[in-house]
Amino acid sequence: MAQLPAGHVPLIQRLLGWLHRPVAPIEEGTWQQLRGRCAWIAALEPGRERRLRELAALFLHQKTISPVAGLQLTDDDCALLAALCCLPLLEFGAGGLRGWSQLIVYPDAFRVRRSHVDAAGVLHEFDDELIGESWDSGPLILSWADVQADLDEPDAGYCVPVHEMAHKLDALDGVLDGTPPLPRAWQQQWAADFQRAYDALCRKVDTGRYRGQLDPYAAEAPEEFFAVASEYHFSAPQLLRQELPEVAAHLQRLYGPPPLAG
Repeated sequence: MAQLPAGHVPLIQRLLGWLHRPVAPIEEGTWQQLRGRCAWIAALEPGRERRLRELAALFLHQKTISPVAGLQLTDDDCALLAALCCLPLLEFGAGGLRGWSQLIVYPDAFRVRRSHVDAAGVLHEFDDELIGESWDSGPLILSWADVQADLDEPDAGYCVPVHEMAHKLDALDGVLDGTPPLPRAWQQQWAADFQRAYDALCRKVDTGRYRGQLDPYAAEAPEEFFAVASEYHFSAPQLLRQELPEVAAHLQRLYGPPPLAG
């Protein structure tokens, strides 16, 4: 390979500098506005709040936030989305951001085209309306209207960014099964406890005997059980402890203490 002439060195250095540009911190005024908009952020103890601020800055550095369908987002809105997506990473760390690069934000719920082949080999196609989605090795997608609704009722049991980020954590080990990558002994205990709780919920939902307050969508699949429980950890932790104490204990170990302790 031919050697570049000396005059090209500054250009290469500038290119390398751009590729390794430092993470820009979130400005104090922006962060204070986020605290005013989000009860989960405002309730964090100072050390964890600093960690979230650093993670959110890294998110903004690494990810492209793409509003679509006519939606316009301010810089403060983007910082808020970054912080919400990073809430589940307070203990897990920046490794939870691996494997994807884009956050797509719709103004409201959005439709996706689904296909399914039944047991008889017949192809069925249908439209599904979603408020969030997480693609394996692809983008994370959110409904801005539902993000706003979650912020307005922070103790109602819902947080769509946390739900979709739980899927991202779940997928880090290559299998979407409701178990994120954990030390082996903990992973085995997690899998046993979550499976037992999930099976019990499914039996009650399938027979119409479920009288609990958790969203029965958690019975859809093991990965949805994990994602829904993650929402309750942040938005209704007392209810989660009452209905699923073993699951709540695992999530407190994974995510740290919930900001709204209940």
